[in-house]
Amino acid sequence: MPRPCYLGGFLCAITLATLCGCASIGAPLPPELQLPKPPTDLRAARKGDKVYLVWSVPNATTERQTVRHLGTTEICRSLEVAMSACGTPAGEVAASQFPVPAAGKHKATGPVTKIQATYTDTLPQELQQKNPTEQVTYAVSVLNTSHRSAGLSNQVKVAVAPVLLPPENFQAQVTSGGVTLSWTGILPPSENAEIHHIYRVYRRPENSQTDTVVGEVPLSDSPPPPLVDHSFEWEKTYSYRLTVVTLVAQRGGPELQVEGDDTPAARVSAHDVYPPGIPSGLQAVFSGVGQAPFVDLIWAPVTDADLFGYNIYRHEQGVQPVKINSELVKSPAFRDTNVVSGQQYVYSVSAVDLRGNESAKSEEASEAVP
Repeated sequence: MPRPCYLGGFLCAITLATLCGCASIGAPLPPELQLPKPPTDLRAARKGDKVYLVWSVPNATTERQTVRHLGTTEICRSLEVAMSACGTPAGEVAASQFPVPAAGKHKATGPVTKIQATYTDTLPQELQQKNPTEQVTYAVSVLNTSHRSAGLSNQVKVAVAPVLLPPENFQAQVTSGGVTLSWTGILPPSENAEIHHIYRVYRRPENSQTDTVVGEVPLSDSPPPPLVDHSFEWEKTYSYRLTVVTLVAQRGGPELQVEGDDTPAARVSAHDVYPPGIPSGLQAVFSGVGQAPFVDLIWAPVTDADLFGYNIYRHEQGVQPVKINSELVKSPAFRDTNVVSGQQYVYSVSAVDLRGNESAKSEEASEAVP
């Protein structure tokens, strides 16, 4: 019969205290879902059949952690006023198109450079033809690597109306009156009380990305009249392009506008070789009783915007005209004090613009000095 162990209970107590006295075991933490926060800055713009979408790639999860891995981004398109779910995506953007976020588990704090994502969607022709006065709604749904999403982004709308092809033979020609723009007109489609069309012409300076609308012309059955651009600057190079805009009336709201594709650009160098208008109505009047003799000249002012001044020419019978002003005359009047009694003088006036282009001489006016 073995001997009893009197120290057994004490040793057991010490062992249990050692094992159980380190720390208490709490409830297990739930696993991180790693759901990217839905974008809130989705933007959309339509040109022709293309819809261009732009948004910021999420850098934080719904649990305020830094996104470590992204899944596919679904492109959602619907005729519903407000989408509740993506349904069948109109397209997808693979995560491989974006830079890989930094690894590690930490809260997303501080300013983070946003990565812009883009997608170009093509509106089906059938959708345009069947719903010409409607709007289509877009959203994006960013998935994690388990193909789960925290929901849709903000939703944006674009008009569905079909667009027209650009006209042919678009040309730009520099003239003295401006840049004249012309093209071959197109026939408007069948009538729709809610839809009409206009031609819109843009101008862009060389080495610039800024466009300026220089004019709009309604689309009609008649050939379009030439459009003249008066707002350009001389001695600069421009490119012009034309597009047909579809306008859709909305009840209680502004018209929806959809631009079609552009014509090929027409490039012009606006070099001014065109003189201003010829002065008219020249009159010469002698004065000199009781004082030194002189002849006063007056004429109708030239109204060209780039007028810089006038030159005055004088000659006697049988002699070539000679310019008698040393500097350009700024107003439509001049006093000739270099006259001699007994002579008859013949005068004419020309106009000069800012770039030194000089008009032809006006009709002559003569005056005798007694």
